[in-house]
Amino acid sequence: MGDSRETFGPNAFVTGYPIKHSRSPLIHGHWLRTLDLAGNYRAHKVSPDDFPAFMASLKDGTSGFIGGNVTIPHKETAFKLADRPDELSEELGASNTLWLQDGLLHATNTDGRGFTANLDERHPGWDRTDRVVILGAGGASRAVIQAVRNRGIGEIHVVNRTVERARELADRFGERIHAHPMPALDEVMQGAGLLVNTTSLGMDGEAAPQIDFSPLAENAVVTDIVYVPLKTPLLAQAEEQGFAIVDGLGMLLHQAVPGFEKWFGKRPVVDEELRALIIADMEKH
Repeated sequence: MGDSRETFGPNAFVTGYPIKHSRSPLIHGHWLRTLDLAGNYRAHKVSPDDFPAFMASLKDGTSGFIGGNVTIPHKETAFKLADRPDELSEELGASNTLWLQDGLLHATNTDGRGFTANLDERHPGWDRTDRVVILGAGGASRAVIQAVRNRGIGEIHVVNRTVERARELADRFGERIHAHPMPALDEVMQGAGLLVNTTSLGMDGEAAPQIDFSPLAENAVVTDIVYVPLKTPLLAQAEEQGFAIVDGLGMLLHQAVPGFEKWFGKRPVVDEELRALIIADMEKH
């Protein structure tokens, strides 16, 4: 006989295209087991062409889901098609978490909360600085910029190969955001307390350019939103140069917390057991 949690509890999902490599089912399955809750969370592959119909089935209840997570390439469409996107989603133009409430499909974006919660857990006090440098101006950088700005950081410097893209983010997120081309990196690192890599530099073990982190403040933290490998080349360089580092795995874990609470009614905890479970899965693939 199968696990009754899968049969009788609320059903939630993660959808993307592709989706088979998502670790979200591992995360939510762990919480369902450890909290002894009825429910099921599974990966659900939906193509871009089929996504509007999937959203319609969520709204009218025929999907059988009470909500779920949305990942690439559906975040922008999820925001556009949701009935009630919140302010975070509105500013980002993207949603990653959906839930049904009072007959309406609500949406938020938890990526930024996952980013800051990871830093709060792994390096408390990271936000006692007034200058942050963010590498990259792609879609992944938006939630990071928003979250750091909302934490009250005074100066946020976005450095990107194409400075026009960084300027677009400065226009979107306000006067505290400053756009720079890559050659300005040394200058804008001066005295910064946090450096964030939101680019794919070093992903899956690829080589990354050498960076001299010495202009950063002495107690600065370097973090990467990439978590495969866990210690990216950029993080390894920073650590070798004597700086504190925070890997990106916790962002994945913490961003999952708000959705789980919405769907299953209890707030889960990100702990070392969960972290070890995901690391073990990463090492198998």
